[in-house]
Amino acid sequence: MKKSILLGFVAALFMGQSAMAQSAQEIVYVEDPSQGYTFNSFSSNWFVSAEGGMNYYFDRDNSQRDFMDRFSPNAGIWVGKWFSPIVGLRAGANFTQLKGLGRDGGVGWYGEFTKDNVTYDKYRRNEFGAQLNAMVNLTNWWCGYRPGRVYNAIVYAGVGYNWQYVPSFDKKGMRDGWERGGDDNLTGSVGLINNFNLNKHIALYLDVRAGLYTDEVSYVDPRKNHIDLQAYLGLTYNFNKTTWSAPIVPIIPEIPNCDEVEARLQAANGRIADLERQLRDCLNRPVQTVVEAEEGPLCTIYYTIGSSRISRVDNKVLNAVSSVMKANPNQKYTVCGYADNYTGTPAINDRLRKARANGVERVLLRNGVNASQLDVTTNDANLFGEGKEYVSLDRAVTIKANK
Repeated sequence: MKKSILLGFVAALFMGQSAMAQSAQEIVYVEDPSQGYTFNSFSSNWFVSAEGGMNYYFDRDNSQRDFMDRFSPNAGIWVGKWFSPIVGLRAGANFTQLKGLGRDGGVGWYGEFTKDNVTYDKYRRNEFGAQLNAMVNLTNWWCGYRPGRVYNAIVYAGVGYNWQYVPSFDKKGMRDGWERGGDDNLTGSVGLINNFNLNKHIALYLDVRAGLYTDEVSYVDPRKNHIDLQAYLGLTYNFNKTTWSAPIVPIIPEIPNCDEVEARLQAANGRIADLERQLRDCLNRPVQTVVEAEEGPLCTIYYTIGSSRISRVDNKVLNAVSSVMKANPNQKYTVCGYADNYTGTPAINDRLRKARANGVERVLLRNGVNASQLDVTTNDANLFGEGKEYVSLDRAVTIKANK
C-alpha cells in the first residue's frame, strides 16, 4: 500500500513539473518594425535650423565676370516637423543676393563693366523670401529607420515668394543704399541635405540647392527663368522626442497538438515504469558505502525566455557570492552561460549565453571581485538535459569553483 502511494506521489510530482515548464513559455511582447512605426505626439520631432552660405547665379553674360566675383552670400532660418521617419515639412525665411551682367540695363543696376571692348551693365538684387519645402529622408526610406544613425540623406522640393530690394541713388547719381524693387516673384527650389547627427538633439548639415528665379533681368527684356546654385552650412536643433517606436506585438508560443500531448503521456508512463524499477532496486540493494558526489555549483542564476536581465533578488544572491569569492582570493571560479536549445535560433541562443555570462561577470566585478579569479565561458549544451519539459532549467548561468 505504501509503495503505491509513493509511486502516485512521484507521478504527480513529474506531471506538475511538466505543467510548470509548459507555463513558463509565456507570451512575449516585442517591437516589430515590419508593422511600420507609431506616430508620435504633435509636440514631438520638431526642429529649427539656421544656415549660411554662398550662391552662383547663371545668366547669359555672367561668364564675363571673374570667377570669384560671381559668388554672393545667402542665409536662411527654418522651422519644421517630421511626421514619420521618412516624411517632413519645413517653412522658413531666406535671403539671397543675386549678381549678374546685362547689355540693356538691368533691374538692380549699379554700374558698368567693360571687357573685350564690350560694355555690360552690372546689376545686383537682394531677394528676401518665404519658403515651404516637403522633405523625404532617403536613408530611412531605402535602408530602414535606425535611431543611432549618424548620416542621413534628405531630399526636398518647395516653392516660395521673394520680395526684391535694389541699389538706390541720390539726385547726384551716387549710390546711397537699397530701396524696394518692384519685381516680386515666385521661386522654386530642389536640394539635398547631407545631415550629420552630433547627438540626439543637434545635427550639422550641408545643403546643396538649385533655385529657380522668375524675374525681369533687365528693363527691356521679358520675364525669364534663371537658375541659381546655392550651398549652405547649417546647424539643426531637434526638440522633445526625436526617435520613433515600432508597434508592440505579442509573440505567442505554439499550442501543442494532441499528438504531442499523447507522446508526453507515453513518456510519463515510461518514466513511471522506470521509477518503479528504480524503487524496487533501491529496496532490494544492499547497504553501500556512500561515495562523496561531485561538488555542485556555488550558485546558479535562472532567466526567463529570451532574457539576460538579472533580477533584484539575484543581485542580492550575487552580492553574497562576491563576499565568498573575495574571502578566497586565491580560488578561481568558472562563470558559464547556458540557453535552452528548444526555442530560438542558434545565433539568438549563442547571443543569450554570452549576454547572461557577461552580465553575471559585470555584477561580480562591480562588487569587488578580482577579474583574475573569473573564467567566463558558455556551453551550447542544455544545462539540465532531461528534455523539453524542463526547458526553464536550461536558461541559466552557473558559478563553480575550479579544482
